Amino acid sequence: MRRARSRAAAVVAALLVAVTTPAGPAWADGVRDGQWMLGFLNLAEAHRYSEGAGVVVAVVDTGVDATHPDLVGNVLPGADVEPGASGPGTTDVDGHGTAMAGLIAAHGHGPGNSRGLLGIAPQATILPVKDGARSGSALVEAVDWATAHGAKVISISQAGEDAGLLEQRAIANAIAHDIVVVAGAGNIPGASVEYPAAYPGVVAVAGVDQHGNHGQDSITGPEVVLSAPDIDIVDLALNHGYLTTSGTSNATAMVAGAAALVRARFPNLSATEVVHRLTATAIDRGPSGRDDVYGYGIVNLVGALTADVPPLATPSASPGPTTGAASSPPTGRSPWLIVGFGVVLVVVAALG
Repeated sequence: MRRARSRAAAVVAALLVAVTTPAGPAWADGVRDGQWMLGFLNLAEAHRYSEGAGVVVAVVDTGVDATHPDLVGNVLPGADVEPGASGPGTTDVDGHGTAMAGLIAAHGHGPGNSRGLLGIAPQATILPVKDGARSGSALVEAVDWATAHGAKVISISQAGEDAGLLEQRAIANAIAHDIVVVAGAGNIPGASVEYPAAYPGVVAVAGVDQHGNHGQDSITGPEVVLSAPDIDIVDLALNHGYLTTSGTSNATAMVAGAAALVRARFPNLSATEVVHRLTATAIDRGPSGRDDVYGYGIVNLVGALTADVPPLATPSASPGPTTGAASSPPTGRSPWLIVGFGVVLVVVAALG
């Protein structure tokens, strides 16, 4: 059963790892020194070819603080689809959604935007869809809203063990509308890849550390498509700050950013071909070929933007099981796929 964050308090203390109290704006000058993923992913070289301009990435999450200096101008009015709520989704009292938006599209601030956080696709545009991760029905509405409002990539950093037919239909409809859907595999080592990552066609993302080794917090399984950095990642935080976290939420956002880079450079590619380009150029780890730990490998930004990748002969979807989904959306969605949000994001439960 998925557990809402309100039920998570009893296990929070045991699951927090490497908690870092968020720093205020004064830390901004040294933020990129802590972004090990910039060099690991060769982001500067990738940005010679694409920064994601013109691509709308929907972040289905806790909302996005559109006033964070590193995001100003990159956040569209979105929607708050939580039951009984309304609004554009451009506020965030939790912080998780702001963190994910930053990894996707933060542009920094200050002279030449040289300070603060740099995201994978700093010219992409974030479409915040606030669902609170409290129920499957909210996720259904969030995905449907993003599909209807111009998203070319949907990033979902939440997960749960139960499938739902309405949820699966919403995901399938997004994919049918030429949207790349990216979701985190989950943070319970030894468990099965969770939903929505386990639905057919979704790019399920696992995590790796600074050495390219499997992130010990990351779920493995036959549905894993790609891997990306998820350990000790510098994120945006509330109050225009920064903090360090771990979890497949981070990896998910980075792959969503990678999809935005590819969509901007190759605007005529279908979503299926975008995913094909990402998987065909991934850096293979573990056993040769796709495996349950790394999927097709670690996302390779420069390769995805520059390699000569033959088109698919026939349409294909990323791995995913055929599921006997329930006839109604699951309730009590599990918490966000991140560890270490400490004071700002005490939202970890079974997933960390």
